[in-house]
Amino acid sequence: MEQPAVVIDPTREPIVVVDGLHIVYRVYGAGGEKGSAATALMRVVRRQNRPQMNEIHAVRGVSFVAYRGDAIGLIGTNGSGKSTLLKAIAGLLPPAGGGVYTDGQPSLLGVSAALMRDLSGERNIVLGCLAMGLTPQQTREKYDEIVEFADLKPGFIQYPMSTYSSGMGARLRFAIAAARTHDVLLIDEALATGDAKFKRRSKAKIEELRRDAGAVFLVAHNLDVIEETCNRVIWLDDGQIRMDGDPAEVIAAYTEATSK
Repeated sequence: MEQPAVVIDPTREPIVVVDGLHIVYRVYGAGGEKGSAATALMRVVRRQNRPQMNEIHAVRGVSFVAYRGDAIGLIGTNGSGKSTLLKAIAGLLPPAGGGVYTDGQPSLLGVSAALMRDLSGERNIVLGCLAMGLTPQQTREKYDEIVEFADLKPGFIQYPMSTYSSGMGARLRFAIAAARTHDVLLIDEALATGDAKFKRRSKAKIEELRRDAGAVFLVAHNLDVIEETCNRVIWLDDGQIRMDGDPAEVIAAYTEATSK
């Protein structure tokens, strides 16, 4: 499926341009004869069988433009390239072809975003805010807002993050990321583990971020969250754009195709 060339709407302000983007992973494996892990290790040690390199073409010639104020949902089955595309927009993966151009600094928020598990939630708020460029004074001003938004159980803000459930950790990461205005905010599954109350607050916060700054990209398997939060949806299939447009239309087409 050949992807269309990128076309920019002159009446709107582009903030992310993805132009003919290709992302290729190189995976190394022992290859050759089958056997136990010990046998494979001995073959490598004896240089009897050099590791083979396989290429995985995760994103294939993707092109689109995101405009200031967009909230774009990325949907697709597992392995369709959603998270890879987010990492490429964030500048974490080098293109094998094409390119990504952004007006401002993209910030990637994922469920596995790196906070210090051995430190308390309180210390992680401070470190996270400072890492995003907030001053110590701004961090102190935002602290209570972050704690309230994360809605942790009483006292848990003083506990190490290693004691948090996945939902508590996801809420705190989102609360920290949402404490400042981002040029481009990339959210990978961060809302998937929240309850209905948290999803409502997250939706309101994303709308606020859209009003105050650039664009928001959201990856979530919960299609209801995507439809309620985004003004546009891109459906990825085997690393290519299958459909791009109105959330209700794209989600309906995706649901029909994947339910067969």
